[in-house]
Amino acid sequence: MSTLHEDAVAALTAWAPAEDDQRELRRDYLAHLADRQDGLYKSCLPAHLTASALVVDPADRRVLLTLHPKVGLWLQMGGHCEPADATLGAAALREAVEESGIAGLTLLATGGAGRPSPVKLDRHQVHCTGKDRPANTHLDVQYVALAPAGARELISEESLDLRWFGFDELPELTDDSVRRLVGLARALVG
Repeated sequence: MSTLHEDAVAALTAWAPAEDDQRELRRDYLAHLADRQDGLYKSCLPAHLTASALVVDPADRRVLLTLHPKVGLWLQMGGHCEPADATLGAAALREAVEESGIAGLTLLATGGAGRPSPVKLDRHQVHCTGKDRPANTHLDVQYVALAPAGARELISEESLDLRWFGFDELPELTDDSVRRLVGLARALVG
């Protein structure tokens, strides 16, 4: 069993979501990991865990979203886990830094002992192995990443656009899952 696999099981086991739908997703994610030692990697089909982070600027009460080229929606930063990721949180943070261009991001410590923990889970269908291939399922584990004061974003090749939006000014091309994640982040950062 890999360190990343062990961490994912520990992080999901320790996380205590308040909502029934999130508890059900957590059970499903843990069952997936119990069945699949490779359950964190893109090669694991028909489903695999992914890690994402909503980048938040608490001082200016805004979030950074990326216009995803394959989906055509404004989303949080995120993607596939890699073997070099030591923890699920580290995978989310790596993706957030790569896609936002912001150095100095930190994951919000929402868990016990000051440890970052997920804030939300989201299961969705994607074609990450190619448009001509069958859809597979992303079991996304979502965190909140705090941007340092004065952070300046830098668009990457993984995005069509990258913009800050006020908590109450999310773009029309944002799905309910992102809106819910922003609401949770807003409540956590005050």
